[in-house]
Amino acid sequence: MNDLISVIIPVKNGSKYIEQAINGILNQKMNVEIIVVDDCSADNTIEIAQNYGCKIVKHETSKGQVAGKNSGLKVAEGKYILFHDHDDIMMEGALQKLYEEFEPDFMAVEAKVQDWYSPDLSEEERAKTLIKQEPYWGLFTGAILIKKEVFDSVGYFSEATQTGEIIEWQSKMDSNNFKVKKIDFVSTLRRIHSTNFGKTNQKTEFKNYAAILRAKLKKNNP
Repeated sequence: MNDLISVIIPVKNGSKYIEQAINGILNQKMNVEIIVVDDCSADNTIEIAQNYGCKIVKHETSKGQVAGKNSGLKVAEGKYILFHDHDDIMMEGALQKLYEEFEPDFMAVEAKVQDWYSPDLSEEERAKTLIKQEPYWGLFTGAILIKKEVFDSVGYFSEATQTGEIIEWQSKMDSNNFKVKKIDFVSTLRRIHSTNFGKTNQKTEFKNYAAILRAKLKKNNP
């Protein structure tokens, strides 16, 4: 049996899609624990996750998705960590592929994601929402398998921002000379729907990215 993999799903009001996400992970037929971090949902997200035997972490006050990742890390027991959005779907065999691609001197393996119009998105909404036609790197969701020891070394994510943790994480990886292996393989379908976090928080996202880049430039050019 493979080493335990902790799959962390930060979520708020995710009852519409989370069941598909959980099934996609369970269908990987790998040694996994699924940690659902609920950020004060008002729907039955927790009940769905409990029915599938997921480990539940519940925020008493809403803290956001970055804090959700940290809360999941605090209870994760796996040797490896994978973050997965509640509305995305992992491709069959993807987790095994990520796991098998590890080499001794690599601390993470990164695959690609593919944008995908959610079936419940109307034709009008699709026309107004452009997606990337080709698979791409650059997201945590279901695409990067990371050794847990990385977080033991570099710490958790900064909760001062609601987005931009990917840039921050990559910066820490670079500064510690941790190697990331990239593979030309699509691991996850990134669901595009009317309430994607990135779409509804674009102003905050751009502001956070800018702050992180300024801090990085300042560090490199004191």
